[in-house]
Amino acid sequence: MQLEAIYHRARLNWSYAYDRNTLHIRLRTGRDDLDQVSAVIGDKYAWERTARTLPMRKFASDELFDYWQIEVQPPYRRLRYGFELEQDGERIWMTERGFETELPENPLEFYDFPFLNPADIFQAPAWVKDAVFYQIFPERFANGDPSISPEDTEPWGGEPTPTNFFGGDLQGVIDHLDHLNQLGVNAIYFTPVFEASTNHKYNTADYLRVDPHFGTNAKLKELVDVCHARGIRVMLDAVFNHSGRDFPPFVDVMKNGQASPYAEWFHVREWPLRIEDGIPTYDTFAFEPIMPKLNTEHPEVKAYLLEVARYWVQEIGIDGWRLDVANEVDHRFWREFRDTVKSIKPDAYILGEIWHDSIMWLQGDQFDAVMNYPFTNSVLDYAVHGKLDGAAFAGEIGNLLAAYPQSVTEAAFNLLGSHDTPRLLTVCEGDVRRMKLAVLLLLTYPGVPCIYYGDEVGLEGGYDPGCRKCMEWDETRQNRDLLDFYTRIITLRKTHSALRGSNWRIVHAAQKDAAIIIERTDDGSHEHFRLLMNAAESPRVLQLPMPEEASWRDAFSGEVLTSETSTLDIALEGLDFRLLKLEV
Repeated sequence: MQLEAIYHRARLNWSYAYDRNTLHIRLRTGRDDLDQVSAVIGDKYAWERTARTLPMRKFASDELFDYWQIEVQPPYRRLRYGFELEQDGERIWMTERGFETELPENPLEFYDFPFLNPADIFQAPAWVKDAVFYQIFPERFANGDPSISPEDTEPWGGEPTPTNFFGGDLQGVIDHLDHLNQLGVNAIYFTPVFEASTNHKYNTADYLRVDPHFGTNAKLKELVDVCHARGIRVMLDAVFNHSGRDFPPFVDVMKNGQASPYAEWFHVREWPLRIEDGIPTYDTFAFEPIMPKLNTEHPEVKAYLLEVARYWVQEIGIDGWRLDVANEVDHRFWREFRDTVKSIKPDAYILGEIWHDSIMWLQGDQFDAVMNYPFTNSVLDYAVHGKLDGAAFAGEIGNLLAAYPQSVTEAAFNLLGSHDTPRLLTVCEGDVRRMKLAVLLLLTYPGVPCIYYGDEVGLEGGYDPGCRKCMEWDETRQNRDLLDFYTRIITLRKTHSALRGSNWRIVHAAQKDAAIIIERTDDGSHEHFRLLMNAAESPRVLQLPMPEEASWRDAFSGEVLTSETSTLDIALEGLDFRLLKLEV
């Protein structure tokens, strides 16, 4: 046994409360190293009466390791546990003290889950598991009220630059909600709508006022109410890491220096405020002088921002917050932010912008989710760039599934592009076939998928500002086949619980082979799907099991596939797929 590869630690993603009655226990072992792993479990105050050994299941694998899990419902909401490891008839036991050749008699050596406290459970809002988000960059979605557009507004559909305006506003969103309903999305994520001088609004001047070029607070309330009437949730973007240069407290600091009553609202390294060799003497987002970093530890700053969090949830009725540059703000602030928001709307969705491992923000006391860019990168490297074969893709996704508790995966915010990345079709170099493969992976994966506005009709564009071009509303210039594809797969996801639940696994993946088969099942509905995908240019034949008195039905075409034998051969063209549902 590769003992050096075996790992467990209490809490985090290794032992956690999934719900009020259930604990998940996990163990990492070397890839294909052990025949079986079992959990030795019992109550710490009644060990002799309750101790038992139960088999664990291998739920994920990556290039180096296998990951095992067991779901346990301890009768007294506490658990002592260890592990029994088997290989070629040899057995050893693992406890908190290390490895043993015999099962220890003293349960004090075992790992301890002291008590399943409801307050410690990670609980994301139930509705997000059924949500399909649509991200809108308000300045570029639709111009519904030209009377409030900036004076230098350019004709709709022109070339975007970092500084130009096209007049998109909240009324434009209201005018096009039919498009969202027809597409099938049921939640909107808006980039910032608060007053700011730029087109992107990430340099906030007034956190309590909608930008006048977008509308008014009342107009946003109208939009939220109309969305709710249509079954659409609304999430706003909050920039609490930094403000804008026009934020009145910073204007005062710029004017009065250390004498300003707001001097400690910001992180100033050296007075007076100035820029030396392109670097401000005060902390900012990156080195942007127009985005001074807020001191969220200061009680007045904290009180102001928490009032912002309260106002838009309570007075306007929004359903969640996306938090910009969330990993650069202190954890204590985010805990108070969560308490504030959840006290008003317990099912509000709190989403952090973090691009890397985020386990410390996802313990149930801060965020409900983060933007799942590791998932993005793996999907694009497999389906679009061809950097990953099937085995490598399976390994990366397996590692991602093991990195977080299952409850976190079920609420993760999954995306293929945003206002910060090149457009998906551009990444695919215009190849719609590759784009469809990536979208299929997005919309059949556990978690919360998000579509960037315009991707569904074939908008293209490179990095900012190219990815922020105007939405195309002329149907003759839209890719209607692509729009139909998005609409159909969203409908399938919403119709079939197996396509959005947590039972997801790759059942076929090999090295030097771009073909994979993904199994999607749901215990409650007894649905069973297989997604077959060929990310290579050359044709491929994949094989499915054919249970007796059963058939596979193509979820897109309705074609029924049968076989006289116990297997069914499926031919895929290059960059092709089949989504099949088992019918017994």
